Amino acid sequence: MIDVHVHLRDWAQSDKETVEHGLRVAKMCGYTHVADMPNTDPALISRQTVLDRLSLAGESARKHRISYSVHMGLTDDENQIREAVAAYNELYPLILGLKMFAGNSTGGMGLTGIEQQRKVFTVLKEAGYRGILLVHCEKESLMHPECYVRDHFATWSLARPAVCESESVRDMIFLAEETGFEGGLHICHISTRAAIELVKQARSRGLNISCGATAHHSLLTARDALEHDRFLKMNPPVRDEADRQAVYQGLIDGDIDFVESDHAPHTLEDKLSGASGIPGFTASLVLLKKLRKDGVPESRLEDLFALKAAERFGIEACEPLLPSRIDWRIRQSRLEYPVRPF
Repeated sequence: MIDVHVHLRDWAQSDKETVEHGLRVAKMCGYTHVADMPNTDPALISRQTVLDRLSLAGESARKHRISYSVHMGLTDDENQIREAVAAYNELYPLILGLKMFAGNSTGGMGLTGIEQQRKVFTVLKEAGYRGILLVHCEKESLMHPECYVRDHFATWSLARPAVCESESVRDMIFLAEETGFEGGLHICHISTRAAIELVKQARSRGLNISCGATAHHSLLTARDALEHDRFLKMNPPVRDEADRQAVYQGLIDGDIDFVESDHAPHTLEDKLSGASGIPGFTASLVLLKKLRKDGVPESRLEDLFALKAAERFGIEACEPLLPSRIDWRIRQSRLEYPVRPF
């Protein structure tokens, strides 16, 4: 199985989880490939930090025989965006894609203004980027933080309502079309009926767009978050039953391309303090079991949990990431030390 959306922590967040632990659990759950998001501490926004992260993961990836890649983060600095494109061109598939946070989440990497977001699309077009741009879509101007009541996690869905996601998705589609962006646009952890419909409409117009969904958005609702000890607080939040049903049906029908876990562990102390994010590897297996029980064909399950992500990110074309291939990458890019994902 393939999971292109994980947060394995480590470094300054090693109390939450280490890369070693995350890769071990992923392998136990049946994953052969994972791709780490850039809102680490420090963030993956420079070539050197990316290389440090790959080096950190190398021994564990070899030991557990699991391929490890990262998505490099984007800021609104033109030089940084161009550096990210150059690093992607040099290191793909170790850098699997580039990531923009259109709303703030864990790590505070949000580019919340429309002009900041337009700049990202414009510079990516000018730099000739044709890979995947992953976007966390939540429009901050439509949030209502005053609605969140501490320790009442169901109110998080009121503070970051469904319209925040759908309008942000609308913005991303508009900017991709306006700027003539030549890469692929991927909407992460889609969670609302309206956003799914916008993706479908854009796809029908010929836009190169995909979306993924999590187990928690397809199986749980804000009512489940009423049970405090489940700590169901994440970005975007769990939604109402109609949105949940739309996400679950979208997985079955093909409107949503594949499953992504958004695995994002915290310590219990952090969760008690209101941190957003939950572990996700085993939850994806619960979703797999539910889909199979509901009679979803095995061919569709293969698409959801492996093949569509492989196709979208070109993983099949570059597999396997065996030592000989990685060593070739090292020689070609003149890296100063080994990078060793399996």
